[in-house]
Amino acid sequence: MLQRQQASAIIDARKMIVDGAVGMVEMALERLNESGVVELDEERKAAMVSNLLVVLCGNKDAQPVVNSGSLY
Repeated sequence: MLQRQQASAIIDARKMIVDGAVGMVEMALERLNESGVVELDEERKAAMVSNLLVVLCGNKDAQPVVNSGSLY
């Protein structure tokens, strides 16, 4: 019985983490769109969403990456 309760608590906690992360990503995309800082095509938007979700939902610290290529 205890294992079932622990598993349920873990699932609930992960759901809260994912819901929060998705909300933060949505807010980030809305703010970028409103401010006009950068215009993202669908492919770039998908890459940004993927990267943000990995950072927000990951259980290890994010490692900085230097991108020396161009945006396009």
